[in-house]
Amino acid sequence: MTTATLLVSCPDQKGLVAKISDWVFSHGGNILHADQHADSTAGLFLMRVEWDLENFDLARSEIDPTFEKLATEIQAKWSIQFSDYVRRIAIFVSKQDHCLYDLILRQRSHELSATIPVVISNHPDLEKVAHNFGINYHHIAISPNNKLEQEKQQLALLKQYKIDLVVLAKYMQVLSPDFLAEFPQVINIHHSFLPAFAGANPYHRAYKRGVKIIGATAHYVTDELDEGPIIEQDVIRVSHRDSVTDLIRKGKDLERIVLARAVRQHLQNRVLIYGQSANSDLGLRTVVFD
Repeated sequence: MTTATLLVSCPDQKGLVAKISDWVFSHGGNILHADQHADSTAGLFLMRVEWDLENFDLARSEIDPTFEKLATEIQAKWSIQFSDYVRRIAIFVSKQDHCLYDLILRQRSHELSATIPVVISNHPDLEKVAHNFGINYHHIAISPNNKLEQEKQQLALLKQYKIDLVVLAKYMQVLSPDFLAEFPQVINIHHSFLPAFAGANPYHRAYKRGVKIIGATAHYVTDELDEGPIIEQDVIRVSHRDSVTDLIRKGKDLERIVLARAVRQHLQNRVLIYGQSANSDLGLRTVVFD
């Protein structure tokens, strides 16, 4: 079954569910899933609708211009994706391999509906991992002096491999605003100690403080470091019996799970970003539909 998924946000008003559902119905679509949320603070209505395309009377090229008429009427921001389009992921890594292995194995076991044609790294360490799975690997060393020039090489590779999504799987470099302006579809994973233990060796400092909960956060990347809209989070309790090694192991387990969830939710078109910049009163937020 091939489906279409509509994500829409617009000023909250009466009759939106009826109008959008009727548009699908009027063209022969059978709605399989529908979910909505009204953010009273932002004054916005947000909705995800997925329908079967088997008897839909619009060709794919006709769907966007036809829906645009309703979108203009309700002042909507919107996008439509199709389930048979398999997106292409580039994984950015440095030296840690746990998230890289996890994403590749989940993709190979069909838990993630995507292909992974390339791994890009600022270190050569994980080349064998990529090649063992038949994935192209590009080592692009980065220093403060060559960062912008090297990012141009990365962007050229994303274009060459026709990449739809970049996943930072413990990539220990900050992407520049220029990079994100050209390629904004980026998901990152990090521990959830921020801002208390930012920087190097967070688990060692958390151990010294005697923390009782550790966690992981996956979010979209924006110009504001680690301030992008959050897709997925999880936590686990720790105790005085846990060593630094235990904390790191448990943290890696969480990072694997949280990153995989976030990537899957993105690929299934379940994440809708709305709001303003992270520095505004409203902030940049996400609705993640079940």
